[in-house]
Amino acid sequence: MTKKYKTFRGGLHPPENKAGSAHKPIEDCPLPAELVIPLSLHVGVPAEVCVAPGEQVLKGQMIGRARGLVSVPVHASTSGEVIAVEPRPHPSGKVLEAVVLRPDGADTPCDRVGEDQVHDWSATELLERIREAGIVGLGGATFPAHIKLSPPPQKPIDVLIINGAECEPYLTADHRLMVEQAEQVVRGSDIFRRVLGAKRVCVGIESNKPDAIQAMRRACTAAGMEVVVLATKYPQGAEKQLIFALTGREVPRGALPMDIGALVQNVGTAAATAEALSSGMPLIERVVTVAGPGVAEAKNLRVRIGTPLAHLVDYCGGIRGNLAKVLVGGPMMGAAQLGLDVPVVPATSGVLLLREEDLVLRPEGPCIRCGRCVQVCPSRLCPTTIAAYARLGRMDEAKDYNAMDCIECGSCSYTCPSAIPLVQSIRHAKASILAQRKKH
Repeated sequence: MTKKYKTFRGGLHPPENKAGSAHKPIEDCPLPAELVIPLSLHVGVPAEVCVAPGEQVLKGQMIGRARGLVSVPVHASTSGEVIAVEPRPHPSGKVLEAVVLRPDGADTPCDRVGEDQVHDWSATELLERIREAGIVGLGGATFPAHIKLSPPPQKPIDVLIINGAECEPYLTADHRLMVEQAEQVVRGSDIFRRVLGAKRVCVGIESNKPDAIQAMRRACTAAGMEVVVLATKYPQGAEKQLIFALTGREVPRGALPMDIGALVQNVGTAAATAEALSSGMPLIERVVTVAGPGVAEAKNLRVRIGTPLAHLVDYCGGIRGNLAKVLVGGPMMGAAQLGLDVPVVPATSGVLLLREEDLVLRPEGPCIRCGRCVQVCPSRLCPTTIAAYARLGRMDEAKDYNAMDCIECGSCSYTCPSAIPLVQSIRHAKASILAQRKKH
């Protein structure tokens, strides 16, 4: 008899392809010869540089000041010399201002390390420490955590959800974090709970991670938190779909999770918060999965922010075969890269390398009205209709069909038998609609 786990409507089951790294313990990736630390590490206003070429900096020292409310400071990932402040390639596809740092090999921390008064801090003090530490969402959105943890008083949060679903194929960084650092994830979750005053805290984990479920249950029991096993289905880790699966609450169109009393944080964000607030060391590293048929050995690595992707690939034994595509993130929502010279940033959950023979290239055909895209859409949209309007430049009609509710999971494109780039067209529509809004 098949056990029924909590889940959402729609979605699909792409090959998981996690076996190559799911059992691999997290390794510390050595420092590269050069770190490229962008001043744009998150959603919001980029930081303002506060160091100059020739200056010596320490690990954890602030090198970029936050500007504005939706912004956090940027810190040096190790000690060394600032050798340049200049535009460099960024995983977003843009060329953005970055601090280039030559490590001195000593990895000398600044004097912030050693602070440990977390239990004595008020919610306001915790929020300020989270902001100072540069904590942003490590699930991919990179929204500054102190903003997300500050809902208006009229929208109290009663359910805090910790996202351990990691539904993207190939990625296992969150999986290993829960297995190896479950206590730290729980400590960070408890900090969020104190800030929000949430009554219920639950950790959602897909059923394909039994060791992570076991480890998190052990750690959560004493803290009064729940671990809920979810069906293994893509995109189980999407925010609105996760909330529905765990609470039965549906975020209305155009609304935010806080409108229904829920807030979601990633397990990596929780662990990073616990580490930063207990040690005083800000966010300077994250766990990254390096995987795919195009790399010699798949691994889970703890990597300093600013490390070039090429350094990670070299540490994993180098490229195998004819490399045809590099993605930052997973195969469903990851961003294609022009090369391996871009740095690791907080949004870098994985690096996926694919060879020519791994790419399935099909010619695009006409829509055959099969309805598969509608069936799998987790937002219950009509992707083929929205995409058709977008391609005709009729953005008002695309908006009327709720294009802005698309979470860009790519399920529609994945399942389309005619190989129509549906999600790409919808992204175009969303960008056009947002541009129109800014004009008015």
